[in-house]
Amino acid sequence: AFFANKVEHESRHCNGKVLQRQGSSSFDRVYTANQNCGHAYPTFLAVLWCAGLLCSQAPAAFAGLMYLFVRQKYFVGYLGERTQSTPGYLFGKRIIFFLFLMSVAGILNYYLVFFFGSDFEIHIKTITSAISPLLLIP
Repeated sequence: AFFANKVEHESRHCNGKVLQRQGSSSFDRVYTANQNCGHAYPTFLAVLWCAGLLCSQAPAAFAGLMYLFVRQKYFVGYLGERTQSTPGYLFGKRIIFFLFLMSVAGILNYYLVFFFGSDFEIHIKTITSAISPLLLIP
C-alpha cells in the first residue's frame, strides 16, 4: 500500500492528473520501483511459506520481516540514485536465498524420514535459528 500510494502521489505531483504513465524521471523511478517490488513478491511468498511449513516457522517469520524492511530500503533507495538501491537488492537476494535453503532442508528432511527413518528436524531447526540472526549483518 505504501508503494502504490507513492506512485499515485508522484503521478499527481508531476501531472496533476490521476495515474498518467507519462511523467518525469522521478515518476518513472517510483513506478519502476513499485513494479520491481511487485514482481519479486510472489517469489518471496512462495519461499516464505515453504520455509515456514517445511522447516521452521520462527526463523522463516524473522527472515520474512527482514525482507519487508529490505524491500522498503530498496524502494526508498531507488527513488534516489539507482546505485542507492543496490544494497537493498543484494540484502533481499540473500534473504530469499536463506528462505530457499530452509525449504530445501525441510524437503530433504522429509525424504530422509520417508526413506531412511532418520529425522533431523531438531538439528535443522537449531541451525536455522542460529543462522537467522546473521541475516542482520549487511
